[in-house]
Amino acid sequence: MSVLVYTESENGKFKKNAFEVASYAAAVAKQMDTSVTAISFNASENESLGTYGVSKVLNVSNENLKTFNAKAFANAISEAVAKESASVIIVSSSTDTKFLAPLMSGKLQAGYVPNVVAAPESTSPFTVKRTAFSNKGFAQTQINSDIKVIGVSNNAFGAHENATAVSVENFSPSLSDADFTTKSIEVDKVVGKATIADADIVVSAGRGLKGPENWGMIEELADVLGAATACSKPVSDLGWRPHGEHVGQTGKPVASNLYIAIGISGAIQHLAGVSSSKVKVVINTDPEAPFFKAADYGIVGDAFEVVPQLIEKLKEFKAQNA
Repeated sequence: MSVLVYTESENGKFKKNAFEVASYAAAVAKQMDTSVTAISFNASENESLGTYGVSKVLNVSNENLKTFNAKAFANAISEAVAKESASVIIVSSSTDTKFLAPLMSGKLQAGYVPNVVAAPESTSPFTVKRTAFSNKGFAQTQINSDIKVIGVSNNAFGAHENATAVSVENFSPSLSDADFTTKSIEVDKVVGKATIADADIVVSAGRGLKGPENWGMIEELADVLGAATACSKPVSDLGWRPHGEHVGQTGKPVASNLYIAIGISGAIQHLAGVSSSKVKVVINTDPEAPFFKAADYGIVGDAFEVVPQLIEKLKEFKAQNA
């Protein structure tokens, strides 16, 4: 009874979280004295998963599955669960898997626990640690169902090399037109820049920038740091920035190593969505802004004065250490 892990990919390449969930699955498999099987969709370099403890890859090559479809993916993964007699399924905590995992849970009659931050405390009974109350606390959750679905919180466990001999097997799940009742007509993606989901550093800005014409310095700061750009909900609602950059509880969750918030006061929904970031830095003119209470570092000052100086100092630092 192997541990099955769903490894996300895009344009044939595995995402950063694929290696993290593979590492987590390997830790679970070690506790259960079993092996790890991964399922991938239209991915190349499947053998690279062996670096992180995967011993078998079920490679699904299907043109209809090049774009994520929650129902079709859930049915395909559920079929792989039956094929491998898997009792534990590991997924990430990406936007896609938060649609996918509940569908799988219902189909498999499985207990689903999201936002897990550590390897199981015990596998008998199966107990995991997860964040609770919008990341303000932790809960020890026991899963009693025969099949268990675990959603690993992004950037919580990390990717750990554990070289394992890996075999790749082509897998063709039995899908029908009924699995594709929902179809993606168009997908807009950021090209040539770090994405919010995979970035170690995220530079985010809010209404304090006063208008979209001032976003140049945010993009320059992100470029210097090799970071992704993001924004608060009001900014995307106003059309200053694309909705794909909206982060927070009602947007994309952020679990970066460094999150820089510029001109964002810190509404509770925004704070909840970025609280998993390891280090939070705030730049705001208002010393009473709620974000300062959640920040690790804060600068009370005008973004139009602070950010250019920060960019200049970072460029000097990079030049000295080139």
